[in-house]
Amino acid sequence: MGYRLRGYDNLLYAIEDAKRAIEFGVRGILLYDEGLLWVLNQMREEGIIPKNTHFKLSAHTGHGNPADGKLFQELGLNSLNPVRDLQIPMIASLRSACDIPLDLHTENPKSSGGFIRHYEIPEIIKVASPVYLKTGGSVAKSHNWDTTSSDAILRLKQVELVNRVIEKYCPKAKMSPKASKDLAIPV
Repeated sequence: MGYRLRGYDNLLYAIEDAKRAIEFGVRGILLYDEGLLWVLNQMREEGIIPKNTHFKLSAHTGHGNPADGKLFQELGLNSLNPVRDLQIPMIASLRSACDIPLDLHTENPKSSGGFIRHYEIPEIIKVASPVYLKTGGSVAKSHNWDTTSSDAILRLKQVELVNRVIEKYCPKAKMSPKASKDLAIPV
C-alpha cells in the first residue's frame, strides 16, 4: 500500500509513459500517485492530452476516507478504487463526499486476505452508486497473477455469482449502459 513516484525523473518517466499509452489510443490511466494525477489533469485541461482521458486511482494507494474522495475529485480524478476492505458505513461516507464513480472489489486474492463479500453487494450498491463492482479476484493467488484460460472461466463464474446476488437481493439496481460515458474506451 501507499506506492508513490520518487523524484523528478520518475515523475517525468510516468508522464512519458502516460503520453505514449495515449498515443496508442489508451484512454484509461490507472494511477498510484497524487502528484502525477495533478500534472496529468493539468495537461488534460490545457489540451496537451485528450479531454476524454480517464484517470483512476488504484486501491494500492491506500485511500478510503471522505476527505480523500473529495480531494481526488478536485484534483481531476474520474473514478476511485478505495482500499478493498472498507466497511459499508465507510463506503457510504466516501460516497457522501464525492460524485465520481467508485470501483469496489467484491473479493480479493488469497495473498491479501481472500475475502468474498458477495452478500454485501446489494447494500454496497445502495450506499455507493454510481459504483463499478470488481469481481473475480479471489481466483488469483496474488495480485498481478497471470490469468490462464481456466482462471478466466473461474472468474466468469464469480461474475455470474455476483449477478445472481444482485438479481435476487437488489433487483432494482441498474447496470450502466454499454459504452457508458464514464468508461475509458480506447480509440
